Amino acid sequence: MKNDIKVMKRAADNIRILSVAAVEKAKSGHPGGAMGGADFINVLYSEYLTYDPKNPHWIGRDRFFLDPGHMAPMLYSQLCLCGKYSLNELANLRQWGSPTTGHPEFEIARGIENTSGPLGQGHTYAVGAAIAAKFLAARTGNPTFSKETIYAYISDGGIQEEISQGAARIASNLGLDNLIMFYDSNDIQLSTETSVVMNENTAEKYRALGWHVSEINGHDVEQIRQAIEEAQKVKGKPSLIIGKCVMGKGALKEDGTSYEASCKTHGAPLGGGAYVNTIKNLGADPDNPFVIFDEVKEIYAQREAELAAICAERYAEEETWAKANAEKAEQLKEWFSGKAPQVDWSGVEQKAGSATRAASATCLSILAEQVPNMICASADLSNSDKTDGFLKKTQSITRDDFSGAFFQAGVAELTMACCCIGMALHGGVIPACGTFFVFSDYMKPAIRMAALMQLPVKFIWTHDAFRVGEDGPTHEPVEQEAQIRLMEKLHNHAGKPSMLVMRPADADETTVAWQMAMENTSTPTALILSRQNIEKLPEGTDYQQARKGAYIIGESDENPDVICVASGSEVSTLQSGAELLRKEGIKVRIVSVPSEGLFREQSLEYQQSIVPQGAKVFGMTAGLPVNLQAFLIGADPKSMIWGLNSFGFSAPYKVLDEKLGYTAENVYNQVKKIL
Repeated sequence: MKNDIKVMKRAADNIRILSVAAVEKAKSGHPGGAMGGADFINVLYSEYLTYDPKNPHWIGRDRFFLDPGHMAPMLYSQLCLCGKYSLNELANLRQWGSPTTGHPEFEIARGIENTSGPLGQGHTYAVGAAIAAKFLAARTGNPTFSKETIYAYISDGGIQEEISQGAARIASNLGLDNLIMFYDSNDIQLSTETSVVMNENTAEKYRALGWHVSEINGHDVEQIRQAIEEAQKVKGKPSLIIGKCVMGKGALKEDGTSYEASCKTHGAPLGGGAYVNTIKNLGADPDNPFVIFDEVKEIYAQREAELAAICAERYAEEETWAKANAEKAEQLKEWFSGKAPQVDWSGVEQKAGSATRAASATCLSILAEQVPNMICASADLSNSDKTDGFLKKTQSITRDDFSGAFFQAGVAELTMACCCIGMALHGGVIPACGTFFVFSDYMKPAIRMAALMQLPVKFIWTHDAFRVGEDGPTHEPVEQEAQIRLMEKLHNHAGKPSMLVMRPADADETTVAWQMAMENTSTPTALILSRQNIEKLPEGTDYQQARKGAYIIGESDENPDVICVASGSEVSTLQSGAELLRKEGIKVRIVSVPSEGLFREQSLEYQQSIVPQGAKVFGMTAGLPVNLQAFLIGADPKSMIWGLNSFGFSAPYKVLDEKLGYTAENVYNQVKKIL
C-alpha cells in the first residue's frame, strides 16, 4: 500500500531529526548524508522491502546492504522506526557497549546485513549476495530465492573507489536482475565537492557496463517509487537508481540561512544554533528530539501488518515446495544452520611428493562432489592456483545458468573476495576463493572485514614463497605470510583468533588443513600452498596432530640435541638436513608448524612438550624471520631463525634454494653452529 505523500515526507524528516540528534548527542558522526538519504530509505522500508519483523533470519527476505557505513545514523534511525532499535539506543550512538556503533556491525537480528565502513566493499557484498540468491534458486528450486531482491546503497565515495568497477562488471556480466542499487549522488564529500575529483558521467558509465539506469530526484517520493518498481521489472540486468540528493537536506545555520550542500555537515555534528534551528525546521523539539511521530508510527504499524500477510503467503509457498522436495528441504535447513558440512575424506588419495596446491586440488574435487552449497572462485588463475580441481567437477556460473558452482571473477582479487563475503553474509553458501599469495595484498581490506564479521570464507593462496622462481620478486611473496599471520594474533570480539592460517608441509598435511578449513564455521581460513613439489614427511607422522597448530613429525629423535621448526616446504628441507646431522650422532626433533596462532591456543603444557624451555632451536622460513621468532623466546641463546630479509630474485627455484640457503647442507651448517 502506498502511503500519503505528506506522511512520507514527515517520516523522512523523522529520520533526519533522529540522525541529527544522535550525532549531536554523541558529539561525533556524520549527519549530512543521513539527511540526504532519508527519503529513499523511508520509501524502501515502508513500502517495498520484504522481510519478516518477527523472524529476522528468514532465508527468503530481501536484504539491504549499506556501503557508506558513515551513514549509520540514517540506517539506525530507519531501523528504529521498524522497531529494531529503541530511541534510547539511538540516543547512545557511538558509546561504549551501545549497539549503535560508529559504523554498522553485522547483526541480522537488528536488521544489519553487513558491517560497513571501508567504502566500496558494502555494495560489492550485495553483488555476492545476489549471486548466492541466484545460485540457491537454481540448486534448490525453492521459489523463495527467485522472489528475493538485494538492495544496495552507495555514495559518491563508493563510486570513486576502484572496487566499484569490478562490482559493476561482475553484476552486469552475470545479469543480476535481483540487484537494485541506489546511488546517493549529492555532489559533496568530506573535504571537497565531488566536482573537484570526478568528472565522469556515472549514468552513462553504468549503462555502458550493461546496467539498467534511472535518474531521479532523490527526495521525490513518487519518483523513488517509480524507479524501484521499474527496477523490479527489469530482466537480465542489475539496476542503478541515481538519486540527486542534497547533503544536509533541511539543515539551517545558526543565522537561519541554509546549511544544505555543505561539506561541513558531512562529518561533524551541526552544533549549537545550527542544530537547534535544524531540528525546529524539521518540525521537532530540540529539547526532546528522540521521538517517533504518531503518523509515522502508524505507517510502520501498517507496513508490519502488510508484511505479516506477505510472509504468510511466502511461507505457505515454501512449505508447499518443502513437502514436494523433502530431501532438498532438509538439506536447505542444514545449509542455513551454520554447521560444518559432512564430508567423507576417506576417498582422498594424495600423490606423495606433490605440490600442496595440487593436493589442494584433490581436496577441492572431493568438496565439489560432496558439498553442493559450496562456491569456489578464482581471479583468472584456476589452472595455476589449482582451484580447477573444483571446476572440473562442476561448471562455471553464467548469466543463463546459476546451477554451476564455480565463480569466474576475472582479474579482480579484492572484488572477488568481497563477493565471497557477500555470499557468506547471505547465508546458505560456503564460499572459497583462490589466487597467488602475493596478490593477497589486493585482498587485505576484505580479509580484515571477513575476520571482523567472523565469516568462514576460505582463502586459497598458492605460489607461497620465493620458489615462484623465474617470475621474480614482483610475484614472490616474502612479507605476506607475516602480514597474514598477524590475523592469527588479532582476536575477534568473541575472544578467538580472528583467522585460521595454515601453511601445510606436504600433500597429506594439506588434506588435514582442508578438513580444518571446512570445520571452521566461525572465522575465515587461509590456506597457503606451494607451487613446487614437496617431499612427503617421514613414516610415522600423525597428520591429525596438525590440528594443534604445531606437532612433532615422524622419525624425530627422543631427547633431541636440537629442535628444528618450520612450516610448508621448509619442513622437508629440515628433514633432509636432519639426515646429515644424524650421521654424526646428533639427535634432531623436527616440528611442523602449519599454524603458530593455533599452537599458541594450546595448553602451555602442550607447547612445552613440543618446544621445551631452554631448548636449542633452529627455525627456517621462506618468509621474514619474524614468522618463527616467537620460538626463540625462552630458547637457548644460541638458537636462531633462518629467513629471508629481502625481496626475492628471478631464477629457477632450485637455484634460489642454493643461493638463499634453503638446502640440507645449510641446515646442517647452521645447526652445527648452534651446537
